[in-house]
Amino acid sequence: MRDTEKVLLKGNDAIAESAIRAGCGAYFGYPITPQNEIIAYMAKHMLEKGRVFIQAESEVAAINMVYGASAAGARSMTSSSSPGISLKQEGISYAAGADSPLVVVNVVRGGPGLGSIAPSQGDYNQSTRGGGHGDYRCIVLAPKSVQECADLTYLAFDLADQYRMPVIVLADGMIGQMMEGVVLPPERPLPGLPKRDWAVGHMAAAPRAARHISSINLIPEELEAKTKARFVRYDEIKAKETRYEQTGPAEEADLTLVAYGTAARVAQGAKKLAEKEGIALGILRPITLWPFPSGPLAQIAASGKPFLTVEMSLGQLVDDVNLAVLGKAPVHLLGHSGGVVPTEEEVFNEVKRILGRKG
Repeated sequence: MRDTEKVLLKGNDAIAESAIRAGCGAYFGYPITPQNEIIAYMAKHMLEKGRVFIQAESEVAAINMVYGASAAGARSMTSSSSPGISLKQEGISYAAGADSPLVVVNVVRGGPGLGSIAPSQGDYNQSTRGGGHGDYRCIVLAPKSVQECADLTYLAFDLADQYRMPVIVLADGMIGQMMEGVVLPPERPLPGLPKRDWAVGHMAAAPRAARHISSINLIPEELEAKTKARFVRYDEIKAKETRYEQTGPAEEADLTLVAYGTAARVAQGAKKLAEKEGIALGILRPITLWPFPSGPLAQIAASGKPFLTVEMSLGQLVDDVNLAVLGKAPVHLLGHSGGVVPTEEEVFNEVKRILGRKG
């Protein structure tokens, strides 16, 4: 596939191909629906390129293999879906505590527990609040299209290396399974990737002090200092890496919809329905769920006009919207759970109810 050629791919396949093109040198995973296309794609194409692919014996084993490969200097990645990601949380916490960059893809399904294989956004809190134990964050990127599956996965590897931390690509099951045209990013040769001068490795060719990568520190004051330094880096990420898409009028909107992923696509449809009846809707779509675009939301909230958060969970994204708005404007929720996807008509009817419009 040429770099400028548009090809028809599933979201999952676009994630996998873009990871390879970004220089992923090692992939470790374990099958679970609805992300199985990723592991199948990597099984075929990573081995074709002479890179590392292992289907681990469990999700716990997979994330620790990713952590180890990262510490050894490889761009490494795993993917799973909700219950599998829960099993990986301890390893993600270890990687965060060791400042070890890696990429985790979560193609979210209905929960809690085993739940269903239908698309959901119920893992929002888990992803944006760290998910595992201790004080840490992960950058969280949320694609709304197959093109963004490719672009944001490619970006994830660069952000992980730049800030030495785990990066999560959070796609719901519908985004992973849908097919759309996509222009894939250029392929990066492994020798041209950023040098990981901090990684462990063979010391015979270049004698140096031994490098020890670990998250453990038994002296409380030292551990606190290390964690505080990491939060200084997080503040830098908030300042430089917050991404969002804003469509329609801002402060002039009758109401602003806030949604990401599949729910954002539904919001776009509701906006078109509203236009036919003379209702001006704005849409603010977070692309980074962490760092969250609180500033733009606060600016819109100054008008006092209402917000409607549309999400495939029963109230997770809405908490961050409320924190950004700080009571300056009313915030409403339209949420579904268990794999139920809201419809454009349902969102539009809720908009009319909030605005007191009949019809």
